[in-house]
Amino acid sequence: MRTAQQPATRHWRHAVAPGGLPLAGHALLMARKPLQFLASLPAHGDLVELRLGPRPVYLPCHPELIQQVLVNARVYDTGGPVKEKAKPILGNGLITSDWADHRRQRRLVQPAFHTARIAKYAEVMERECEAESTAWTARRPIDVSHEMLALTARVTARALFSTNMAPHAVAEIQHCLPIVVEGAYRQAIDPTGLLAKLPLAANRRFDDALARLNQLIDRMIDDYRASDDGDRGDVLSALFAAQDDETGGTMSDQEIHDQVMTLLLAGIETTASALTWAWFLLGRNPRAEAALHAEVDEVLGGRAPAYADVPRLAYTQRVFSEALRLFPPAWLFTRTTTETTELGGRRLPPASDVLISPYVLHRDPALFPRPESFDPDRWLPERAKEVTRGSYLPFGGGSRKCIGDVFGMTEATLALAAIAGRWRMRPIPGTKIRPRPQMSLTAGPLRMIPEPR
Repeated sequence: MRTAQQPATRHWRHAVAPGGLPLAGHALLMARKPLQFLASLPAHGDLVELRLGPRPVYLPCHPELIQQVLVNARVYDTGGPVKEKAKPILGNGLITSDWADHRRQRRLVQPAFHTARIAKYAEVMERECEAESTAWTARRPIDVSHEMLALTARVTARALFSTNMAPHAVAEIQHCLPIVVEGAYRQAIDPTGLLAKLPLAANRRFDDALARLNQLIDRMIDDYRASDDGDRGDVLSALFAAQDDETGGTMSDQEIHDQVMTLLLAGIETTASALTWAWFLLGRNPRAEAALHAEVDEVLGGRAPAYADVPRLAYTQRVFSEALRLFPPAWLFTRTTTETTELGGRRLPPASDVLISPYVLHRDPALFPRPESFDPDRWLPERAKEVTRGSYLPFGGGSRKCIGDVFGMTEATLALAAIAGRWRMRPIPGTKIRPRPQMSLTAGPLRMIPEPR
């Protein structure tokens, strides 16, 4: 008989995902309708097994199991087919490095995102957000996706490489990055690995864009090595200056290259996608849009936003947090077990692949009431306390939580405030968009009409 002091043993529900095919498993479902397929799985169990080709993979659907994976980085290391396909593109950076390398890299890169550095990067954000908000023509339709990508490309590139970065270099990043991101995802979801070897035009565009990005980064690193400018106040300067407190070591040029490539791919499209979704959601929710405008008017009084305003733009931040919940850019990532372990009462052998889907978690009605509703006020402090720990993961979690989370939130808050201070973004009647799950959860083209306020 169990005494009052003994904890109850939780009964975890296990299931095998329905709809698998011989040989292919669930790969076709993942390729065709990954969001709908994954979102259907929590109804079957807390830990669901599916197959991508011949290999079993496991999707934990309960936040406790997901936290178990994320906080035990040594046992659940980065890995799986996505990492295998991404490593030739990203190198051995923060996203793709193994546990031991990641600990060292995190120590070296973290100072580049210190609070004092964020304040310096915010000067770039302020200028670029103001430039974006003044560049549009009243009532002339714009592609919001394109504009947000251009904005975040300029911000990220100039924060990485200093504000004096040549415009043509920013344009090169803006051109090449979407091609690389799309091609990387196309390769990642191909269980055969054959697609990348075919002489397709898309593969040639991908190879060319990746080569151009690599060359651009190398030129920037060579320029820094050749100059004697000291700390330029940007990320690259911080990476050159970084020294490991434990070993005294610094990063090689190749290590710096890999971190820069990782930060470019992780920092541009993700924030642009989330901003695009925020404008889409505001366009469909006039009350939320009115509340955003009211806060911006009260805090800014008609001027451009500055870094010091960010703490007072609380509703603006809640808008972005809710957009991240509904459409998390990092909608899926993988881990691989390094040893035999147990997850939810299920024994997993070494080299077992585990999928984590913030999209699935964020839309679970057991965790978020009315999960399909856009409700920024669910992030009011008194309501946010009711959110189950570990159920909101827009930036991942554990030791691999996105190192640029504060950078991204600051950038998005300033962008929303700058644009909302000048414009009311009107949806074009009949416009329909749907989530496009690639390396991040993009919206595709979104045409809206900016009307002066």
